Amino acid sequence: MVGKRKLAILLCTVLVGGILGGCGNGGADSNKGSNASAQVKNIGILQLVQHDALDAANKGFVDGLKEKGFEDGKNIKIEQQNAQGDQGNAQTIAKQFADSKKDLIFAIATPAVQAAYNSTKDIPIVFTAVTDPVKAEVAKDWKSSGTNVTGTSDKVPVDKQIELLKKLIPNAKTVGVIYNTSETNSVIQVDELKAAAEKAGLKVKEVGVTNVNEINQNLSNALGEMDVLYTPTDNTVASGYSLVGKLCLDKKVPIIGAEEAIVSKGGLASIGIDYYKLGKEAGAKAADVLNGKKPSEVEITTLSDMAFTINTDTAKKLNVTIPKEIEDKAKKVTGGAE
Repeated sequence: MVGKRKLAILLCTVLVGGILGGCGNGGADSNKGSNASAQVKNIGILQLVQHDALDAANKGFVDGLKEKGFEDGKNIKIEQQNAQGDQGNAQTIAKQFADSKKDLIFAIATPAVQAAYNSTKDIPIVFTAVTDPVKAEVAKDWKSSGTNVTGTSDKVPVDKQIELLKKLIPNAKTVGVIYNTSETNSVIQVDELKAAAEKAGLKVKEVGVTNVNEINQNLSNALGEMDVLYTPTDNTVASGYSLVGKLCLDKKVPIIGAEEAIVSKGGLASIGIDYYKLGKEAGAKAADVLNGKKPSEVEITTLSDMAFTINTDTAKKLNVTIPKEIEDKAKKVTGGAE
């Protein structure tokens, strides 16, 4: 009897231990799942408006993150939002991202990063397609922002673009510039254009707009007063590139652009940056932040390599001769000249 009693006690002990052990393991598995869930970082992408350059920057950012080991649907969750060119929408989206406590906000274009910065001083913000983050008042310095912001700038040397303009249109006396007067990044570029044009002996004809709907009338009225049109990296104008290209071609006014997208819409030439590469570099910076760096520890940069793009159809239509040294270096595109 004693032996049977001891055996029964032993079996009960084993059974209870197994149950407790199972509960313990279940808890461990549950905690493991919880930890895995906690490791997924939530990223909000705020794009100001949809157009080729910003779309390319957006794609580059996602690819840049993936290249550094952060992939949507695996260890990060990306929420894409587009403000449709409306600053009020941008502010609303930024506030939603801040209220939902995203781990990082990616802002594409100056008004987008301003909206994000106005909404949070704690959540890390990475930007791209911003001309001057210091003048936009989201950073105190390029090397160390001193804020919760870092990113990549699309600032390009205007003097190089004036140099290209002079080589392609040597008889030009007046350069027009169309831009959104309410976009900080565009005002900065126009000021730089004025300084560079003065040194080159060119007059500047400004064409200001506040939305895409004003492009047709404002530009049409001014085309007779310019020999060539310069388009800066302006989001409003970029949204209307097809119209800008058509208006200028109809009046035989060549366009020199600060970025490539205008060239495929009938512009003559561009010397600018690759927005996909710019976004990809921003993605690498975001990866550094997700890995523990503070945004203020990640230097704000721009791309050093510039690319020539020439529309050969437009050149023929405008009877513009492309110098060999430019033609040899340039990427050739066609179309947009009908």
